[in-house]
Amino acid sequence: QVQMVESGGGLVQAGGSLRLSCTASGLTFDDYAMGWFRQAPGKEREGVSCISRSGDSTYYADSVKGRFTISRDNSANTLYLDMHSLTPEDTAMYYCAADRTLGDYCLTSSAVYLYWGQGTQVTVSS
Repeated sequence: QVQMVESGGGLVQAGGSLRLSCTASGLTFDDYAMGWFRQAPGKEREGVSCISRSGDSTYYADSVKGRFTISRDNSANTLYLDMHSLTPEDTAMYYCAADRTLGDYCLTSSAVYLYWGQGTQVTVSS
C-alpha cells in the first residue's frame, strides 16, 4: 500500500520561509518523478514544481521560480520543497505526488501523477 505523507506546513509571516517534506512508502521511490502541487480556496490546482527520478531535472512554475527549491533524498524516500520569500499568494494546501516514469524527467500535468498525499496547509499572513 502506497502512502505519501506531507509535513512542514504552517502559518508564517510574509517574507518568511518554510520547508515542506513528503515521505513515501510502499513504492520504489527512485522509480518515480515527484511533484508539488497546491490549491487555494476557489482556485484550480496548480503545479508548483517537479523533479525527475534522479533529481537532475527540475521544473518550477513562474510564480515560484527563484523562491522555491525542490529536492529529493532517494535513500530516505523523501521529497522536499524549500520555500522562501513567501507571500500571501502562496497560501494554499500543498500536495506531493508521484509519477512512475521510464526516463529521467518530470511532467507538470497533475493528470499523470498516480499517487497523492493528503496535503499540508501553508498560510502566509501579510
